[in-house]
Amino acid sequence: MDKKNEQAGWARQIGTLTAIPILLAVGPLLGYLAGHWLDGKLGSEPIFTIILLVLGFIAAGKETYTLIRRASKDMQ
Repeated sequence: MDKKNEQAGWARQIGTLTAIPILLAVGPLLGYLAGHWLDGKLGSEPIFTIILLVLGFIAAGKETYTLIRRASKDMQ
């Protein structure tokens, strides 16, 4: 049973760490798309695109940091 729990832990760890590249790509992409859409509606190009793109990078970085901390805590 102990070996099975260890394998489940590693599988969970791999799943968590696999999410990091997805987060780093999706956060800024969604920020860009939302900002571009807002700029098109408001005619304020490129203000919202830049702001939401930066916020997407910040959100992705914060969530990546959280995932890494959780993964390292699970390893201990």
